[in-house]
Amino acid sequence: MAESDSASSIEKTTTSNKRPTPVLMIPLRRCGSHALRLRLNNSKEFYSPYPLHIVDFMPLVPRYGDLSDDESYFRLVVDVVGLQAASMVKWKDMVFDPVDVFESIKNDQRSVHRILWELLLRTGEHHHASIVMDKSLDSVHYAEELLQLFPNMLFLNVVRDPRAQVASMNKAIIHDYDSTLNALAWLEAHQLSRDIIQRHPDRVLTIRYEDFLSNQETVLRAICDFFGIQFLPEMLDVTHSSEAQQISQMSALWATNRFPPVMANKDKFKQQLSMQEIEVIESLTKEFMQLYGYEMMTDANLELSPEVLAAAKDKSSKGRVEAWDSLKHDNYKDYVLRRFRADYLASLNQRLPVHA
Repeated sequence: MAESDSASSIEKTTTSNKRPTPVLMIPLRRCGSHALRLRLNNSKEFYSPYPLHIVDFMPLVPRYGDLSDDESYFRLVVDVVGLQAASMVKWKDMVFDPVDVFESIKNDQRSVHRILWELLLRTGEHHHASIVMDKSLDSVHYAEELLQLFPNMLFLNVVRDPRAQVASMNKAIIHDYDSTLNALAWLEAHQLSRDIIQRHPDRVLTIRYEDFLSNQETVLRAICDFFGIQFLPEMLDVTHSSEAQQISQMSALWATNRFPPVMANKDKFKQQLSMQEIEVIESLTKEFMQLYGYEMMTDANLELSPEVLAAAKDKSSKGRVEAWDSLKHDNYKDYVLRRFRADYLASLNQRLPVHA
């Protein structure tokens, strides 16, 4: 496990009105993030609801126009609140009034992230938490803007062997259906997280998921120390989490979250990936594999041609269509809930002015 040398010296800072300290988990989904979130949620000092993944909303934001205009900003508030309502997993006991949200933040720096975090902070306050974490790992792309909004923000950087993570991504409807494309996404995400670590080393704690698999308590204690909260033995038993039981039945992506982690799964990628795929992943991520102590299985010297990338995109596009069709037949609840959110975003896309 790796962490910032100065992490232990961080004090749990809050805003002037003592709101929870904001935390963003980074940098890429399918890293074991739910396993960590669900265990930490056993602490009353910590709360992290199911993430909204605002990254899917971001292409729409420019079409709201000038956010200094109250009407434009209010429309954005209404639609972000709507995104929360369209989420697959509801935030327990939370209903947001867009008028109240708008009035409370209209004099702050205006941003879609400020709106999202107002919802998150209110949820944390409702649960009497001193730490509230967003597990929308893709928001690593907006880290600098988030730090401008919340200078006390912390980052939990979760690293997973790229071969194992890509193998998991390949089966997830939220990612591409090709190892090359997913390895490129892994590389970009970790380049962004490295930039944050270099610029704000005292704001970031880095852990390896494999270290969590081998010793849950050591890793969870390190995270709790970084957040300034108390470690609880209950964190080691995920059966305490009612949400873990709930979401494990909602989607195949979350089926294992109600069970203890299995150490043997860290090498399952060897059966899931071909040696050619492993060599592509290692070639792209070699620098970070060496940085985080992952042993390579190939020479890792492949170079990607434009033709290979074009074929990968074509393969992934076809795979996505097939995956949605399979999901519809295999798990209609998962399919309907994901389509409801996708349809909500599509409806906004149709309604918003193109010229904005």
